[in-house]
Order: sequence, then structure tokens, then C-alpha cells
Amino acid sequence: MPFSFNFDPSAFGGGFNPSAAQSGGFTPPQPRPRKPRKAIGNAFTRTLLNIAVTLVFGAVYFYLELPALNPHAEEFYVFIFLLCAVYCVCAVFTSGFQGEGVKGYFGFVKKQCALPFLVFLALIAAIAVGSLTSWVVLRAGAYSRLLPLETGDFTAEVEEISYDQIPMLDADSASRLGTRKLGELADMVSQFEILPTYTQINYQGRPVRVTSLRYGDLVKWFTNRSEGLPAYIIVDMVTQEAEVVRLEEGMKYTVAEHFGRNLYRHLRFHYPTMMFDEPMFEIDETGTPYWVCSRIVKTIGLFGGTDVKGAVLVNAITGECQYHEQVPNWVDRVYSADIIIQQYDYYGMYHNGFINSMFGQRDVTVTTDGYNYIAIGDDVYMYTGVTSVTSDESNIGFILSNQRTKESRFYSIAGAEEYSAMASAQSQVQQMRYEATFPLLLNIADQPTYFMTLKGQDGLVKMYAMVNVQQYDIVSTGGTVAECEINYRQTLANRGLIDAGAADIDVPNAEDVLTDTVTGVIADIRSAVMNGTTQYFILLEGGGDYFLVSASDVPLAVLLNVGDRVEISYYPAAGGVALPAFDVKILAASSAPPVIVQPAEPGDGARFLGGEGSP
Repeated sequence: MPFSFNFDPSAFGGGFNPSAAQSGGFTPPQPRPRKPRKAIGNAFTRTLLNIAVTLVFGAVYFYLELPALNPHAEEFYVFIFLLCAVYCVCAVFTSGFQGEGVKGYFGFVKKQCALPFLVFLALIAAIAVGSLTSWVVLRAGAYSRLLPLETGDFTAEVEEISYDQIPMLDADSASRLGTRKLGELADMVSQFEILPTYTQINYQGRPVRVTSLRYGDLVKWFTNRSEGLPAYIIVDMVTQEAEVVRLEEGMKYTVAEHFGRNLYRHLRFHYPTMMFDEPMFEIDETGTPYWVCSRIVKTIGLFGGTDVKGAVLVNAITGECQYHEQVPNWVDRVYSADIIIQQYDYYGMYHNGFINSMFGQRDVTVTTDGYNYIAIGDDVYMYTGVTSVTSDESNIGFILSNQRTKESRFYSIAGAEEYSAMASAQSQVQQMRYEATFPLLLNIADQPTYFMTLKGQDGLVKMYAMVNVQQYDIVSTGGTVAECEINYRQTLANRGLIDAGAADIDVPNAEDVLTDTVTGVIADIRSAVMNGTTQYFILLEGGGDYFLVSASDVPLAVLLNVGDRVEISYYPAAGGVALPAFDVKILAASSAPPVIVQPAEPGDGARFLGGEGSP
């Protein structure tokens, strides 16, 4: 039976073309016709549905992202753009429209979504105009006037600070002390952590850092939220003591909360149009915890000239909110350091015009990297240096700015830039490998002086240093603030910068400074020369801390040996592995031969000290 083969290309959708095959190619498959999409209801019901979907999206977005409903806020425009986009996309689906490419959809939106389309165009125009009116090129003069700045006399206006007012801890050291203190409380450390943002304030006349607790995780929040956060942390920056302050009623409105009690959401629902800086934790003079939420305003065009106008105070326990254009005096931080620094940089750059800031740069200045805080009176002031825009090695002066009122003063004092002073202090104890913290600016004997702590590798304070601002080769260190200042004043007197009488100060006694004594046998003793004086580091048997003894203060130190039984008087509040000691008594010497300790009164010969059983 003869075999025949019949091939029908249409059975395969016409994909194979014999003539095309002869030429070495295939005919591409034809696209299937698109199924028409049906519209939903009539025009009125479609509009209602589009609006409903848009409102639901807007409510969810507002609850999660919390944009300020304020034309000065950039997130406001993002919010409105998203609402317009959601409405238009929803209209495309509900109308059954099937456009051809971007042009087709654009035409549909233009005709069927006229109102969202016009709103979108209006917002684009507002952004363009607002940006132009805020442009620093056109408004340089307005930017330069954001920070009212006066020139001051440092020695006349900045009084010498007393020992009980000098902050000796930076934020990192305060955080370590707070974490260690919380770790001692078993009922809290298992459930809570410490919020890492410490706020420096004046509390009952003393500089302290305060912070709130937060929940350890989501499960611990769920099990503890009914009681709230039970305590907050206070770290005294002078005595270096941390305290966990327990509350009778827990804090229920914090940045660690969720849902309606979350501080950001609580603020936004009460003040939907206000813009806020990052909330800061503070306590009033009675110890009641508050969140200070500075209100941000734009003063130049729509988006320029960031400034602060009052603050909302939120009671962390009850959630009670109140806006104050003039905040109470107990509030210490309304203006953040970033805002003050930004405003001064605008002044330094543009007070002689924008063109001068780019070409010529006559009298153009900027703030240096870094800043610190110091308590003056009842307020906390931010300090930062000012340098020429063309120099990074020295300062031409510095500014002090009140963080509650923004009252700022510029002091024209040429001298070392802060990091140069830090390097100079570190070089004095380079064998110890200590690191200097960012300095404070103090008035010591009418001399502008950088004061800083020297920290070891473990992050604890070991020593203190003072560096003269105008002559940063004048550096003095000490195991205590008193010792450091005595050495510094003596160096100033030796250089002829102050009278010899000004070098003498009243050293705090045992009533002013916490002291302690310890008795033990010397297990290890090491020495190092600092500032031309030999310093001895003594370790007792069974002890983990070294004691720092200066030969200039305790001449007996040069006679100490391993095995001597001694009594050491020291300052425990100084912290660190090298606790500063101010007195050493040998109770029993080692088996070494007797040595002369010190001459007695003239004519009485000499007093000897030997081992056990010696006369």
C-alpha cells in the first residue's frame, strides 16, 4: 500500500512557512487578541470605589509613616503624590481601560482623573517655586541671619567652673556605666535594655546624663507593656556614679512603644501639621520623666532655613502633651547641636555674600568637626570651635550656644584645633596608649583651656588632661581633676602666663572628694615618666586594679618593692585600672635591707624602716 504524508501548517497555528523555511527562517507567532476588560458599575460607583481605596491606602500609610501634613515638609508631597497615583491606578482597573503604551495611559489619566492630575501638576509647581525661593544662591543673606550671634569676652563672661560642675564623662563612658548598673539588677536586665541616646542636662544643680529604658524584644514588650517601663537611668558626670531610678508608675509613652503609645505616633495624632526634631528624654527637677519634642519650622521659602519654634512636652508616664512656645526653665535641650552648627556655618559662609563664599572667601569660616556640652548656671551650652575655611590646623575662635534659648556668643581666641589638642594630650601618656575624649572648654586662671579625659582600651577613664588653647604645647595630666589642675597652673606659672600666687588652689579635701583606703601586699609595681615626674603603678595581691602614685606627691613611692605590705589612700570615684592615690604608708617592708625613708627633724638623726621585727 503506498504511503503518503500530508502536512497542514495551519494545524500548528501557522507558525511554519514553507517558503520561509526555504529561505532559512520562521514566521513569528501572531499575538492573541486581548480580551476586553469590563468596567465596574457606573461612573458614580467607580468614583466612590476609587476614593474609598485611596482613603484606605492613605490611612494605612499615614499610620505607618506618620508624615506631617504641612507644605513645608518634604514627606507631605510624597504622601499626596502616592494618593494621586493610587487613585489613578485604581481608576484604570475599575473603568476597564486597556491603553496602548505610556501615551495611552497618560491620556486616560488626563481625561478621566482630572482632579488628581491637576493636584499632581500643582504640587510639582509648588516644589519648583518653593525650592527656588529657598535656594541659598538667592537667599544667602537670609541664611546668614538665622543665628543671632554676638561677640563676647571669654575671661569676663565665662567664670571658672568649680570641681563639682566639671563633666568628666563622655556619652560612651556614661553608656558603659549605665549598662553596668542595669546589669546589677536581675529583675530588670532580663527584660529591659538601655536606650543608647543619653541627654546631658542640669539636674538639681549637677550635670548628669539621663536616658530611658526600652523593651528587650517584641515578646518582652508584650509581657511588660501593661506596666510600662519601670525606671530610667541617671549618670552623674562628676562623681561617675550611675543610678537606676524606679518609678511608682511605669512610662507608657516612649520611642520603644508600639501602636498608639509609640511616641512618634502619639505626637502625630495630637499635632498632625507640626514637624518635629528627634525627641529627647529629660526629667524635671522633681524627677518626672518627659520627652522634649522640638518643633521644627522652615523660615526661608518652603524648604529652607530650618529653625526651632518652641517644643511639645510629653509626660512619659501619662502621655499628656502640651505645646510651649516658651519652654519652662527646667528644660535644657530645645535646639539640637546639629541645628546650631548648621546655622553658624550659614553665617560663616554667607555673611559677606554668596559670591564671596565661592571666590575670594574673605572672612569665610566654618565650625570644626565635633562639639561638646558644658553646664553654665542653670543651662547647658553647646561648644564648638571655629576655623577658617582654608585651614584645618587651628581655630580662630569658638562659640558657646544656649541649647534652650539659642543665645550664642563668639569668642575670638586663636589657638589649637580640638583634635590637635587631643593628640598633644595623648602624646604625654603615649606609653599608656590612652585615648583622649573630645575636649571641654574651661576657664582656668583666665586662660582658655581644653579639658579632656584619657581613656584606656577598656573604655574607662584613667587620667585627666588640660591643654592650653593658645599654646597647645602646654599640657598637664593628673590622676584626679585636682592634681591635673595643680600641675597645669604650675606649668602656666613657670611659663610666666600667670602669677605664682595664681598657681595655688584649694585642693578638695576628704569632705569634698570621695576617698578610700586599702591594705595589702604589693604584687607588682611599674613606673613611667609623665610630665617629668615618675608615676608608679602598684598592684596588690588579690586585687584587679592598679593604683597610680606620683613620686612628686608621695616621695615614699621610690622606695616601694614587691612584697611590701602597704596602706594606700586613693580616689575610688576616678575609676579605671589605675586609681589615683594620694598617700602610701608602708606597714611592713619586704626582706630587703632597711632603707632611709625620710630625714627627721634637724638634730634628731634619721628614722629607719626595715622588715618585720625591725627597730
